[in-house]
Amino acid sequence: MYLHLGQSVVIRHKDIIGIFDLDNASWSHRTRSFLERAEQEGRVISATRDLPTSFVVCREKDGQSRIYLSQFSSATLKSRVENGFME
Repeated sequence: MYLHLGQSVVIRHKDIIGIFDLDNASWSHRTRSFLERAEQEGRVISATRDLPTSFVVCREKDGQSRIYLSQFSSATLKSRVENGFME
């Protein structure tokens, strides 16, 4: 099963580690540091032309994590995963 994150970005459901609200999660210094480091390492992919509202952390085949920024709310993405909805 796959999850559409925006634009033409689709990820495998089984690779998802977590779905997070960008506003709430970025209050934490650790989360901000995690996102900044991932961006410096080139592991952040934007799936939106608009302002992102959520981010999804996925595991990659090489053992690293990849972060996807999405315009869809974390609640919308979570609902799509739980209901098996593929767009």
